[in-house]
Amino acid sequence: MVLVVVGVLLWLVNRFVPMAGSIKSILNAVVVIGVVLWLLNVFGLFHSISRIHVG
Repeated sequence: MVLVVVGVLLWLVNRFVPMAGSIKSILNAVVVIGVVLWLLNVFGLFHSISRIHVG
């Protein structure tokens, strides 16, 4: 349900709010990264990823 609401809000902003293309790209990237991090946290993968140490 949350994904649908976020998707519709992002579509509405992209469709009806006039702004520069670069700002829209940055906004889309921030929203996508936020949704991916939220999904990782919901499924419990975010904490297991943070425990991985390189080196």
